[in-house]
Amino acid sequence: MQINHFLQFNDFSREEFEYLFERARWIKHEFKQYRRYWPLEDRTMAMIFDKHSTRTRLSFEAGMHQLGGAAIYLSTRDTQLGRGEPVEDAARVISRMVDIVMIRTYEHDIIRRFAAHSRVPVINGLTDEYHPCQIMGDIFTFIEQCGSISGKTVAWIGDSNNVCNTWLQAAEVFDFNVHVSTPPGYEVEPERAGLYGTGHYEEFADPHDAVKDADLVTTDVWTSMGFEAETEERKKDFANFRVDTEMMSCAKKDTLFMHCLPAHRGEEVAAEVIDGPQSIVWEEAENRLHTQKALMEYLLLGRLSGASVSAKY
Repeated sequence: MQINHFLQFNDFSREEFEYLFERARWIKHEFKQYRRYWPLEDRTMAMIFDKHSTRTRLSFEAGMHQLGGAAIYLSTRDTQLGRGEPVEDAARVISRMVDIVMIRTYEHDIIRRFAAHSRVPVINGLTDEYHPCQIMGDIFTFIEQCGSISGKTVAWIGDSNNVCNTWLQAAEVFDFNVHVSTPPGYEVEPERAGLYGTGHYEEFADPHDAVKDADLVTTDVWTSMGFEAETEERKKDFANFRVDTEMMSCAKKDTLFMHCLPAHRGEEVAAEVIDGPQSIVWEEAENRLHTQKALMEYLLLGRLSGASVSAKY
């Protein structure tokens, strides 16, 4: 039996994401109505964390509980993985004891190797290269607010990190455009631009130019986990890449702002932007819960049909 994993955004087709978003809308509606929905009763998720997290742990752990299942938190500092146990061996053992695994780690190769030896679905909760669950939630949020993202333009301002890489993949899947503006030396890696940017990606030296035609402006912290030694240097390099009211004024009046959080007000984003009327950051954060619940349901149960899918919301 083939096992489906979600290791990077383009593991799924556009049609699969459209199904997931339909499920997420229904699941969110039921959640808001305080109606119990337990399709994953007696199912267990192992959550393996090599990197700290607030939103990833909370959204997966709460989400699994709300679907009737249980989630077990495993830190590599507290397991044999932190003492050198081969990833392949850990995958063979853990996947015999649980129904689904979520991993948040460093090198993408770690999660790829784990999935290759797992008997159950594996979800990428974040790697240095990709953050697919974040962008799935972001696109769902944009669609909630504005309708289809196809043909639209997303402006990415700042470091070309794992979130930026995933936006490039998503642009290929959903047929929208990404404007990327980074300081010199922090540009998108050429192989990623070649693989994921064909016809959907453009670089801008000046971030003000990048946001001009954008429907969405988004950014992330200047120093991602693992690069803390570069913090002071990055503050200097990124000084002109803060998303502030002046930059947002170069975009359209109805342009929205997103940030995957945590945010450092006064660094990558000004307080008046993230807390202002164009910001949908808090809706974006909440929707990680609902889209990931749809994802877990899909990976464990496949496509569902009937009233719960066709219900009006």
